[in-house]
Amino acid sequence: MVLIFRVIYGVAMGGVWGVASSLAMETIPGRSRGLMSGLFQAGYPAGYLLASVVFGLGYAAVGWRGMFLIGVLPVLLLPFIYFKVPESPVWLAAREHKESSALMPVLLSHWKLCLYLVLLMACFNFFSHGTQDLYPTFLKVQHGFDPHTVSLIAICYNVAAMAGGICFGALSEKIGRKRAIMLGACLALPVIPLWAFSSGSWAIGAGAFLMQFMVQGAWGVVPTWLSELVPANARAVLPGVVYQTGNLIASFNATLQSKIAEAHGNNYGLAMAVVAGTVAVLICLLVAVGRETRGMAISGSERR
Repeated sequence: MVLIFRVIYGVAMGGVWGVASSLAMETIPGRSRGLMSGLFQAGYPAGYLLASVVFGLGYAAVGWRGMFLIGVLPVLLLPFIYFKVPESPVWLAAREHKESSALMPVLLSHWKLCLYLVLLMACFNFFSHGTQDLYPTFLKVQHGFDPHTVSLIAICYNVAAMAGGICFGALSEKIGRKRAIMLGACLALPVIPLWAFSSGSWAIGAGAFLMQFMVQGAWGVVPTWLSELVPANARAVLPGVVYQTGNLIASFNATLQSKIAEAHGNNYGLAMAVVAGTVAVLICLLVAVGRETRGMAISGSERR
């Protein structure tokens, strides 16, 4: 049953991210797209943070079933979104002109771009999951921190993740999408020793704060960069497809890091450092050969 419901959740998650990203990027003014991209992506660590707080406050009272029911509450926002959020002007214009938005022709005609974006999104998902998924295990098993300390560190690095996404998203309007992403990925590299190999809760907490600021800082530019890279008639579909395909490739991250840790005496710090450092370099290289899109018009009302 867990597997069945997790598959249903995956379909829902895959359907929401790409369409929501497209709607947000096509609706807001071009001059604010970088900042809004960071705010949009900051929703992920914000939800992570909120869930952590709710878990800490309510798990003992309602149990795991109650936690799942609490997780359903965001569905109550659907009527507001349906009735109050305006439709994308790009989509309205495409419907008026009866433009085709079929996925397969787009994939076939832009297959090089699709492969490039899938590879890039795989690296990005390794970057985020590789620095998050096993970090609580690292704190508990390798350092023996109690649940309260683990929770405080998690709160700190999720606050940093939100701030990083917003800061780098806004920065991308000044220095460009590519430079902002590469800056976040590059600055994550010197943080790795403090993040993975230091000792003591304060040092590790500082490392976790800085690492997630850089990781999610690079991520904060992704929604707008994807929207600006892909063809207009596939903007609602293609970003979600390449994002989730990359996520699929990165889905064995936890298994990979666990195997590396087990092979080195349960050294989770080493395992996380290897993955994070490798994908940070790969992201820099892949982004460097990509196209700069800052200032690009994605709706008829914008100026280039």
